[in-house]
Amino acid sequence: MAARVIRPMTFSDIDRVAAIERATFTVPWSTDLFMGQLRRSTSILLVCEIEGVLAGYLIADSFVDVWHIMNIAVDVPHRRDHVASELIEAYFAITEQSEHRGHTLEVRVSNEAAIELYRSFGFIASGVRPKYYPDDKEDAVIMWKDWEGEFA
Repeated sequence: MAARVIRPMTFSDIDRVAAIERATFTVPWSTDLFMGQLRRSTSILLVCEIEGVLAGYLIADSFVDVWHIMNIAVDVPHRRDHVASELIEAYFAITEQSEHRGHTLEVRVSNEAAIELYRSFGFIASGVRPKYYPDDKEDAVIMWKDWEGEFA
């Protein structure tokens, strides 16, 4: 298996992250949004490098007492290669060190692969956000996972 590194995202990663974002999503984040998240003290921004090439990223932020996975994407050549799983595992290793209520995210109702990935990490469907996505008005499944830290 190729050498992989999960590390914090830096400002020098933004161009490559934005390129993966544009290749993945129909309504991609702007570079300004990524830079804004990097400036937030409550954010977790991780990248996965394979042989020194950025292959994917995860962005999460804490809102009051809940962690929200806001964005996760993997570059096309590395999809189905466990990059997203490794990013989620690294995210949990960070977030589970401090008390919170749990984790949430939204995912397109049609994205069965992502829904199954999140289920494999213990997320459950807890609702729907009607017409959540601006490009085609597709609904989003709201998924939730309770905190599993030592202090619960």
